[in-house]
This record gives sequence, structure tokens and C-alpha cells, in this order.
Amino acid sequence: MNLPTTFNGHLWQQHRRSEQPIEISILLTQMGFAAKVLAQEISRAALVGNLGLVGEKNATGDAQKKLDVFSNQIMIDAFSNIGLVAAIASEELDQVKLIECGQQAQYILCTDPLDGSSNTDTGSAVGTIFGIYRRQTTGYCSTEADALQPGTELVAAGYVLYGTSTMLVYSTGSRVDGFTLDPSLGEFLLSHENIRCPETGKTYSANLSYYQEWHPHIQNFADYLGDRKSHAAHTLRYSGALVADVHRCLLEGGLYFYPPTEDQPDGKLRLLYECAPLAFLVEQAGGRATSGQARIMELEVTSIHQRSPLVIGSQSAVDLYQTFLEQGKAP
Repeated sequence: MNLPTTFNGHLWQQHRRSEQPIEISILLTQMGFAAKVLAQEISRAALVGNLGLVGEKNATGDAQKKLDVFSNQIMIDAFSNIGLVAAIASEELDQVKLIECGQQAQYILCTDPLDGSSNTDTGSAVGTIFGIYRRQTTGYCSTEADALQPGTELVAAGYVLYGTSTMLVYSTGSRVDGFTLDPSLGEFLLSHENIRCPETGKTYSANLSYYQEWHPHIQNFADYLGDRKSHAAHTLRYSGALVADVHRCLLEGGLYFYPPTEDQPDGKLRLLYECAPLAFLVEQAGGRATSGQARIMELEVTSIHQRSPLVIGSQSAVDLYQTFLEQGKAP
């Protein structure tokens, strides 16, 4: 009998085989622990009164769910006492939260603790997105400037998907691996080794309720994908949770796009803790991520809640989107 590879065992193997700092393994181990706590609490939220709104809005203007607040606190608690994280930037925090000062606290955690939280009351898929940066400033304590780094500076990133099963997918810059939580063991086990994003796919994810507000060229693209009589027809799959939709693209191909509108010319999604970490993952798996104007990973970050359009998924699908955006029609 071959024993499955645990998440912690995999991290130790990666540390031994490469020059990956042990600190990165420790941080990712803590992320796995936080994911287990969240998976348990999300699954029983309806039983303990943790569904519904808290009556406030977060730093980006979204209505806060009880699970948003809980998830944010779990992330803070998980990384507050290990001495490695200098600061945390979160969707649920107005400003960067200083965690630890000193020379050992050399990392910055950027996170959306509960992506797709509007799905919680219906039991639909939600997720956690995270990106880890190395601190850049040299003072005793970190500053907000340490969080304002482009995606090219990420040292690790990933997401956790809470759905029919709980999956943790991560990369430190050389490959992408996925782990599924076995509740009976309380362990994340390697289930998707060296994930590669297919070159093409037959599904797309987009919020078509904004169709009338999109640029005409993007409307043409959506029409092209939705033409059931065409050989290029794609099937729409939109869950309302960014993690769930990008996860499908990563495994099955296709693309996710959230373009700008007149009301939101800079897009809706947050660059630092949503777009950049997912772009890091998808690129490592052979896919592509762009704002429509530039590579997501290279965009300058000027504020922690900065927004960006996002087009992400299979290389050929994102290329086709880009062609429509520029030319208004298929090549």
C-alpha cells in the first residue's frame, strides 16, 4: 500500500529538492491549517448562526457577511504568532494591518479571506485567495509600501476552494499542485499533481448581467462564444465565486473574464489579493492572465484595494478575447 502524500510532506520534499526557504513552507503550512478551520466553520455555519449580513460594508464597499468577518479574523490569528509575517493586506481591512516587527518578519500576506461570500447563504462554492510577498523595506517595522508590489514579486500564491470537497491549490513559482482535504484524516492529500491549464476549453465564465455595459467589441466576443450554431460555441458556467470559476478554467480550460464597465472603468476585482495571485497560478500552469491592456502580473500597484479588469484562463482563449477587444471580430 502506497501512503498518499500530505500537504506538509509535499512542502518538506519541495524544500529539500530546491532552494525554497523553509519559511515559505511554514507559511503555507499555516495556510493549510487556516483552510481546515474555515472548511469546518463554513460547513456548519447554518447550524451555529453564522449566516447572513453583519450590517456593515468592507473597505471596498461590499456588504459584509458574518463569515467574511470570521474568515478575516481566522487569517489574522493564523499568521500572528509565527514571527514571519510583518503585515497583512485583506479585502476586509481598510488598511494594511501590522503584525510583527523585527528582522525575522520578512513576509507580507495579501488575501481575500472569503471570496464569493454572497454564496454562503445558499450553500454554494466559496474560496480563499492568498499571495505572499517578501518585505522590501529595511526598517524595524513594515509599512504599507511593502504590500504595494506587482505580481512579478510574489514568492507564493494559491487558493482554497470550499465546495463539494475542499481543495488547496498553490505554487511557489515552478509548478502548480492541488490537494484535497480528507475530513477523516484531517489532512490535505495530493490529488492533482503538476496541474497544467489546457491550451483550449469549451466553457467560459462571465457575469452576463453586465452585458449591456460592456464595450461593443466585448459584446461581440460574448455573442461569438454563445452562438450555439458555431463550432466555436462555449458553454456558460458562472458561479459567482471567482475561485470556483478560475479553478474550472485551470483544470478544464476555457476562460473567465470580468471587463470594465462605464460605472467601473477600472474593473471590479481587486488586483493585489484577487487578480495577481490567481494570475501567478494560472501562468505557472501554462495559462494567461491580462487586464485587456497589460499582463496582470506586471501592473503597478498603487493602493491595496486597487481594482483591475481580469481575463484569465487558457492561452488561446485569452488570446481570442484580446483579438476581439482590439478588432471587434474573430481572426
